[in-house]
Amino acid sequence: MYIIPIAWIYVALMMSVAEATNSNGTVLGAVITFVLYGVLPVALILYFIGTPARKRALRARAAQENLADQNLTSPSETDASVFEPDASGHAATDPIPPVRKET
Repeated sequence: MYIIPIAWIYVALMMSVAEATNSNGTVLGAVITFVLYGVLPVALILYFIGTPARKRALRARAAQENLADQNLTSPSETDASVFEPDASGHAATDPIPPVRKET
């Protein structure tokens, strides 16, 4: 997987060496050539190639944390009030009654 980025870095390095050793070239031009033609494109491509792996790792970590949270907060089998939504026996009503206009 890394053979193409390594080869491209080698090509960019050779371009920058040619720039530095040319009679009209400069070392600053060679550094700029290496960074703009070599380092930035390779870093960008490797970032894009690594995106699915990062997403998988993030999903796996979230699933593992979710599973750990479920294990910590799972109700015991003897606690029956957890399985009944309203175990108090009172009617479930709105605590604040709606206000209407008088006619």
